[in-house]
This record gives sequence, structure tokens and C-alpha cells, in this order.
Amino acid sequence: MDVIVNYFTELKHLPLHRAGYLFGGLFLFFLIENTLPLFKASYNKTKHTGLNIFFTMTTIVINFAMAFILTWAALFVETNNFGILNWMGASILVSMTFGLLLMDFIGAWLAHYIEHHITWMWQFHVIHHTDQNVDTTTGNRHHPGESVIRFLFTVSAILIVGAPIWLVFLYQTMSVILTQFNHSNVKMPSWLDTGLRLVFCTPNMHRVHHHYRQPYSDSNYGNIFSFWDRIFGTYVVADNSKLIYGVDTYIDKEITEDVVALLKLPFQGHKEHIEYEDKEIL
Repeated sequence: MDVIVNYFTELKHLPLHRAGYLFGGLFLFFLIENTLPLFKASYNKTKHTGLNIFFTMTTIVINFAMAFILTWAALFVETNNFGILNWMGASILVSMTFGLLLMDFIGAWLAHYIEHHITWMWQFHVIHHTDQNVDTTTGNRHHPGESVIRFLFTVSAILIVGAPIWLVFLYQTMSVILTQFNHSNVKMPSWLDTGLRLVFCTPNMHRVHHHYRQPYSDSNYGNIFSFWDRIFGTYVVADNSKLIYGVDTYIDKEITEDVVALLKLPFQGHKEHIEYEDKEIL
């Protein structure tokens, strides 16, 4: 246990290790999804990957520029004995389990849920949903404005949870890898998916969230753990082979595949979801 704590404490001084988790994960799941794809590529994969990598890089820049705030928050809770874990006097094992759960709930699930239900936040988040060819690179397709929003939720989670720096970096590492995993275009055996999703968000579980129509896009918000959607009644099971990716309010490829158009999107007014007469069941 001490080895894990020591390693992730030092991770703040190991930028190459952090980059390795990000790009190593992308490379790994890219290889897997090209070997065992759910949907075979019928689009310009190079252009699609390039677009999503652009947004990945903007997220990296923003997180790097504001990393000192994460360090400050973790130092603050530790020196002031602040936050749930500190008030509990939690052991390392409890911090690692309960702390990770709370960090995932506040920093990922709750942030994601709120982005879908507050209009101005949705206008930034919708860029993530405009991807009509979801794969592992989609996980990092976030408008720079959303990257700031997500960062602020992470800082809030650190303060509420009372997360030490090692827990912060453990959470962020798991979050990056699980995001790449649950967006990957990989065809998983049902037995493996069923077993994994008892605890973690799997591609079969999360990609329903990327169906172009509500209520599917308002379900399965989870990132690391699958518990939250079950607890809060947002868990949906659907036939992945019938999914159509994207979002019904932005289907024009001149927008969904153009960097400049996507960067401008949040500032061009809100579009309501289309009301469908038929009740589509996947």
C-alpha cells in the first residue's frame, strides 16, 4: 500500500509518466479497437483522430496551466485537516476505496450530470456529443471551456473529500484510462462486459450515452464506477449494434468535423433537443 501512495505522491514530479498513461492508453485501446471493432470504420479515421487529438491537447494545456490549484487544494485539506476523509480519520485503505468513489462521484458523475441539465454548461459539453464516430479518442474530445468546468469540479471534489495529493493523482490516472476504455470502439464478449460492469463503466455501458437521441443521451453518465447510474436511476441497457452516434441538434458535418466551428459552438445560442413522435426503443 505504501508503494502505491509513494508512487502517486511523486507522480506530480513525473510528467513523462503522466503523459505515458494518457498516450499509452490511447495507443493501446486504438490497437484493440482496430483489431476487434464493434463498428467498422467507414469514415476518414486520420481526420477524425486528428480533430480529437487537438481537443486532447487543449485539455492538457489547460490542466497543466492550472495544476498548481490542484496541488494547493490537496495541501490545504492536509494541513487544515479538512474534508470527509480527514474528519473520518480514514486509513490509507479506506481513503483509497471510499475516497476514489467520492472523487469519481463529485468530479465525474455529478459534473457530467449537471452539464446535461444546465443550459450554458451543455453548450460547452455538446462538443463531446457531436462526435458521430465514437472511439477511444472521443473520450478526450472536450471544448476548452468544458475542460475548465471539469477542472473546477475536480478541485471541489478534492476539498469536499479531503483528498491527499496521492489520491488526486491516482484518481486522475484511473479517470484517464477508464475514459479511453469506455469510449473505445471495441467489441467485448458479453461475459467480460457483464463481469466488469458490476464495478466499472464499460464501452457497452457508456456508449449508449452517445446515441443521438434522448433519453439515451441522458443516461449512463459514469466514468470510472458503474454504481452511480444504478443508484440514481440513470442506468440504461440498450443494443449497442443499433446505436447512432452524435446529437440530433448538430448533425451537419461542416460543424461536427471542423475545429473552428466546434470552438465557436458554445457561443452561438442553445438548441433544444428535437421532440420525436415515435418512442424509439433500442
